[in-house]
Amino acid sequence: MVLSKIGGDFMGKLEKKTPLIFYKTKAGKDVVVEWFRSLRKEDRRIVGQDLMRVQYRWPVGMPLCRPLGGGLWEVRSSLGNRIVRILFCFRDEHLVVLHGFVKKTQRTPTDELELARKRKDEIS
Repeated sequence: MVLSKIGGDFMGKLEKKTPLIFYKTKAGKDVVVEWFRSLRKEDRRIVGQDLMRVQYRWPVGMPLCRPLGGGLWEVRSSLGNRIVRILFCFRDEHLVVLHGFVKKTQRTPTDELELARKRKDEIS
């Protein structure tokens, strides 16, 4: 199990901050960070702000965040005509970002959920 910490004290004096960790493969590849960096700059800003809202304001409900069951949650980011989902869980009081994708259908694709659940089981 390998995890990668991201962040710093750029928010100043906010009292509560849930530490944020991005999933890494067993080989040490930052697949979620690489996906995040592949987004356009403006899209990264929007998705990053939504992740920070969850990190600094947990617990957060709809419309930003929704439980998917089994300890899996999603952050829902709207990028105009596109929708991004970030799937995460909690481990040892850390928010662990497991997977991110651009949503193309109304329902969350089963393969995207299965990948996030597999990664969740891997770090548990």
